[in-house]
Amino acid sequence: MEIWINPACSKCRGALRLLDEEGADYTVRRYLEDVPSADEIRDVLNRLGLEPWDITRTQEPAAKELGLKDWPREAGSRERWIAALSEHPKLIQRPIITADDGTAVVGRTDDAVRDALSRS
Repeated sequence: MEIWINPACSKCRGALRLLDEEGADYTVRRYLEDVPSADEIRDVLNRLGLEPWDITRTQEPAAKELGLKDWPREAGSRERWIAALSEHPKLIQRPIITADDGTAVVGRTDDAVRDALSRS
């Protein structure tokens, strides 16, 4: 299991605390420093069953600079969104937990983190 975190994020710290309390075996990826490639983002999206706009933090300054709220949310624009996430990793929703069964969850709640734990 891997968890993509921003250490400054309270939701990430909460997810780590819960994983530790449950004795989970996991790897931390500080995705702002170890930026995911476009291929890694595609893989996580497939595991999540989501589209890139579903995991984009649209209120971040970079999102506003890029004008993301006006970008089409359709298949033809998918790669543009993925490129933006790779080039501006702060736009990626966090934390993302990849489970051992090949799925992933956005672990913003204790229930979502427990869901990831149940899949490992």
